[in-house]
Amino acid sequence: MKSWILHDVGDFRYDEKEMPKVSDAQVIVKVKAVGICGSDIARVYENGAHRMPLIIGHEFSGVVEQVGKYVDDEWIGKRVGIFPLIPCKECPACLNRKYEMCSQYSYLGSRVDGGFAEYVSVPEWNLIELPDNVSFEQAAMLEPMAVAVHAMRRLSLVHDASVAVCGLGTIGQLLIMFLLERGIKNIYPIGNKDSQKESVLAMGIPEENYCDMRTMDVEAFLKEKTDRVGVASFFECVGKNETVTLALNEVAPGGQICMVGNPYSDMNLDKETYWKILRKQLVITGTWNSSFYGLDDEEAASDDWHYVLNALSSGGVSPEKLITHRLKMEELNKGFEMMRDKSEE
Repeated sequence: MKSWILHDVGDFRYDEKEMPKVSDAQVIVKVKAVGICGSDIARVYENGAHRMPLIIGHEFSGVVEQVGKYVDDEWIGKRVGIFPLIPCKECPACLNRKYEMCSQYSYLGSRVDGGFAEYVSVPEWNLIELPDNVSFEQAAMLEPMAVAVHAMRRLSLVHDASVAVCGLGTIGQLLIMFLLERGIKNIYPIGNKDSQKESVLAMGIPEENYCDMRTMDVEAFLKEKTDRVGVASFFECVGKNETVTLALNEVAPGGQICMVGNPYSDMNLDKETYWKILRKQLVITGTWNSSFYGLDDEEAASDDWHYVLNALSSGGVSPEKLITHRLKMEELNKGFEMMRDKSEE
C-alpha cells in the first residue's frame, strides 16, 4: 500500500509499505479522509515520533474492510470514525473510565501506525460507526471536535452568562461552534488573524463581540462588555503566560477558567495575579484529550465523541466549513510545508 512514513526528524517520505496485519481484536480500515494536526508538524520537523519509522496521522475516517477473529463480521463495510488513543484499560485512570488520562496508552499515528496511509489496523474498541448523513471529511474532524467539546463540558455554562474564548486556532474555533450550538449567547472571541475573525463571524458571532488582540485593548474590551464585572467563564486556548494572566485578571469573582492551550514555555504568576485566584475564589480546570468509552460500555452514548456525532448528524454544527485545503494523498507534503512555513492561512 501507499503511505507517508516518518523515518526520522525531517525525513518524511511517500513510500510503499506492506499492508497492515489484522490481529484477533482489530479491524483493517481503508482510509477515506485524514486531517493534519498541528502536532504532526512538530512531529515531522522537530521532535520525531515515539518510534520511527512510523506512519503518522491520527485524525481520520474510513471503511472497515477486514475484521479479526474476535470481531463481528457485521463491521465489514461500515463507515467509521476512529478514537486514536488506545488505552491500557488497567491503570487507575482506565479503571475509572477516564481513558483519556491513561498512563500507559498507545496512540495511532504517534506510537503505532496511523492514518496517512491507504489502510490502518485499528482495535475494534476504538471504532465509532458513522450515520449516513455524516461525511468522511466531517468524521476526520471528530477528534479535534471532541477535544473542543471536552473542554466545553469541563465548565458549568449558563446560556445567558458571558464567555470569553482566547485563542482561535482550530480548537478555539470549534469550541465557539459548539458553544453556539449549545445556545450560549454572550460569547467574546479573542483572536489575532483576519481569517479567524471571518470564520467566527460566519458562524454567527456579532462583529461587536469580536476582539482583535493585535489592535484592541483586550482588558478594556471585556470590561466594557461585562459592565466591569468580568466574564463568567474564560477558555484560555493559547498557552502563554500573558493570556493566562489575562484570564485571571478578566474573569469575574466566582468565575471559572478552563486551561485549553498547550504551554509554549514555563508559566510564572506574579504575587498580585496569584492573589486574584484566592480573592475571587476562582474555579480553574485543565482539559486533556476527550472522553470515549468504547463499544463495551453501557454509558458510551454520553461520551464526547457521541456528543459530537449527535451534533453532526442533527446538522447542529458544520465543521467542514473550517477546511481550507483538500489534497490528494501524494500531495500531503504540500500541506505540511504550508503549515510549517505559514505560507497560507
